Amino acid sequence: MVTTPHGTVRGRYEQGVAVFRGIPYAAPPVGPRRFRPPEPPEPWDGVRDAGAFGPTAPKPPYSEAFAQYLADPAVAGDDCLNLNVWTPEPGPAARLPVLVWLHGGALTRGSSGVPVYDGRTFARDGVVCVSVNYRLGVEGYGLFPDAPPNPGLRDQLAALRWVHETITAFGGDPGNVTLCGQSAGAISTGALIAAPQTQGLIRRAVLQSGPPEASERDRVRRMVRRMATRLKIPATAAAFAAVDRDLLLRTQAEVGRLSSPVLGGPAFGIVVDGDLVPRDPLQALIDGEAARGVDLLMGWTRDEYRLWLVPGGLVEHVNRLGPVALAGAMARCHVGHEVPRGYRALHPDAGTAELVGQMVTDHLLRIPLHRLADARPGSSYLYEFAWPSRLPGLGACHALELGFVFDTADVPESAKLAGEGAPQELCDAMHSAWVRFAATGDPGWQAWDATHPVRIFDDDVPHIAYGPRDTEIDLWSAAPTVPEPSPASDIRAPGAELASAVRRLRRSVGARRR
Repeated sequence: MVTTPHGTVRGRYEQGVAVFRGIPYAAPPVGPRRFRPPEPPEPWDGVRDAGAFGPTAPKPPYSEAFAQYLADPAVAGDDCLNLNVWTPEPGPAARLPVLVWLHGGALTRGSSGVPVYDGRTFARDGVVCVSVNYRLGVEGYGLFPDAPPNPGLRDQLAALRWVHETITAFGGDPGNVTLCGQSAGAISTGALIAAPQTQGLIRRAVLQSGPPEASERDRVRRMVRRMATRLKIPATAAAFAAVDRDLLLRTQAEVGRLSSPVLGGPAFGIVVDGDLVPRDPLQALIDGEAARGVDLLMGWTRDEYRLWLVPGGLVEHVNRLGPVALAGAMARCHVGHEVPRGYRALHPDAGTAELVGQMVTDHLLRIPLHRLADARPGSSYLYEFAWPSRLPGLGACHALELGFVFDTADVPESAKLAGEGAPQELCDAMHSAWVRFAATGDPGWQAWDATHPVRIFDDDVPHIAYGPRDTEIDLWSAAPTVPEPSPASDIRAPGAELASAVRRLRRSVGARRR
């Protein structure tokens, strides 16, 4: 049993590790608290059982195409602002390093209860692991005139404050906290380390396949407005709160069907709000205004795009679209013909889907992380996960590294993406690097400098590649930027023909998905 500021919880010992699940760090976001910043939970009397995962945030299920690869358990209930703790040694004497995990899922799906995220392996190796549930979709990231922005990000901040105030009782050191996330969780991590309110709460950060970024407010507003149009209600938080939650989730899933990293389109995201996110997080971090002294471990998978395009047979479809798909990628990345021509010259045997996927990955992910590492040499470490899934077509796709980071590649939910027989040696290498970084700030390889060292995780002997993506990234600095036209732009405006191409691509892919 451990006493928290709100009451005592009883966990379980499992394989020598003490586990506490479903601990509330904020009050249930229902009634007048819906669409509002989180509030402290009501204290409880007696001992609260913490043996099972708590409720997950409301979310639609993955489509059938993605569900075959990604696990996303749902637990019913309103008390979804909860977290889990795995610790080898409860009690204030231990003062162990702490890793706080933020799950991915495009800010619309995912939870802390995915079996791949079992924190037992970190606790086994001397790190207290905390995983967090937070509000998703329109309830976490909708933009309304009558509610504050970014409630889901504010949930994460509340969880960090809970960790700072409480983790000592679980054996953790509040002065040695590593915030770690993948995909949307990494984007959230980037926003939080740049936030003024987290000063003193985070010592280190891990960004897996997600850069610090703020979404355009109009992109989020369009998502809300399209939902409001379908629901025939005003685009206000009050009106959305009156809608049946299941209907709200179905509408959200339908409106977001054409949104993806490759296609763009309206989507939920973190926005600049003048408070928790006072300016673009990436630029704040590059300028050195935020997160001084925070060590960074950042990276990507070699074939991120394959999880975006392989489900549903979209790789073959994009290859058939050929020039239309390339034009769509140019519009998505705001560049002219010079960049795709350069990629084609560097990769003459690649299909259109591979060129489009790698272009978009570089634009959205690798270039921002390069820029951030360049601004913070000596305290930044970069990696590339290059081991290919044993399932056809996936390659080293987005999210594949998760079972290796957590050393859970042997659980069935990891095998859904990796296939059977993932190499344990690679699990050991990657997991131990994350443990070492959480404990010391050094994952075990050369820090970023002018030689651009990148640790490659694959089947080979551990090795460093110097500037493995520099040739492609250099194409962008030499190419002029094509502005994105507004919806009201004249068809002859610069870039309008590319915008028309990406609209045709979205319609074509949407028809394919249906």
